[in-house]
Amino acid sequence: MSTDYQQARRALGARLRELRTEAGLTVRALAAECGWAPSKISKLENGKQTATGADLDAWAAGVGRPESAAELRGRLAGLESTYRSWRRQLASGHRAVQDALGAQHERTTMFRGFTSVVPGVFQTPEYARAVLSRYAELHGVTRDIKAGVTSRLRRQEGLYVPGKRYRLLMGESALFARICSPAVLADQLDRLMSVNGLSTVELGVIPLTADVRVAAGDDFWIHDDRLVIAESWHAEMWLDSPEDVALYRKVWDALSAGAVRGRDAHRIIARARSSLMAA
Repeated sequence: MSTDYQQARRALGARLRELRTEAGLTVRALAAECGWAPSKISKLENGKQTATGADLDAWAAGVGRPESAAELRGRLAGLESTYRSWRRQLASGHRAVQDALGAQHERTTMFRGFTSVVPGVFQTPEYARAVLSRYAELHGVTRDIKAGVTSRLRRQEGLYVPGKRYRLLMGESALFARICSPAVLADQLDRLMSVNGLSTVELGVIPLTADVRVAAGDDFWIHDDRLVIAESWHAEMWLDSPEDVALYRKVWDALSAGAVRGRDAHRIIARARSSLMAA
């Protein structure tokens, strides 16, 4: 979880505490008003739990200030514009998540990214379906996968748009990851070798034996040095502060220094493809 997010959640908690104390209510009294356990009040006030919109409405009503619900929801919206939990995002389906990413994709001219699987913009339909299905199972949201795949693949049109650039990095281990069947992975590696020659693409593969300046971490995409979308198991972080963008550029540069490109990258991909035939 990002430090900025923690600070924003604590600030929201401080405002909730302020409303409670102004109303002259104890933790137990407000808990009784809302029908909650007292521990929930404490967690919300101390920034240990993220409030929902319904929680904020109940809080405002419980302290006798229903008009403050709009202010509290505004604070929550600002918080969630940075930190977007997968559970909440996927409540609207996979297509909604992919469409939101697609909107940013259309705005972006220069992409820099690092991924632990084949990047979505290079994925075959079958590989994309396997990736989304695995993560859907993880979060318990298995509907809408077909629509999510369709939306994800639509972003590949950008590969053929003059002026766009894709400077993407991936670890060699991603070429061997059996997140799908061997047949699907073989087709995906064939696809990867074909896009590696596009004029809009600069694909870097970080060999397993490469000397690296930093260890690879979570996946991230840098959009035109104005926005970073970083992924973790539980959430996406949408970061647009100059300091955050500069940090991820520094990380990307460090990872990039250990990558090989062009024919060297092609040879590594081809070697992974040959290993499937030998298996």
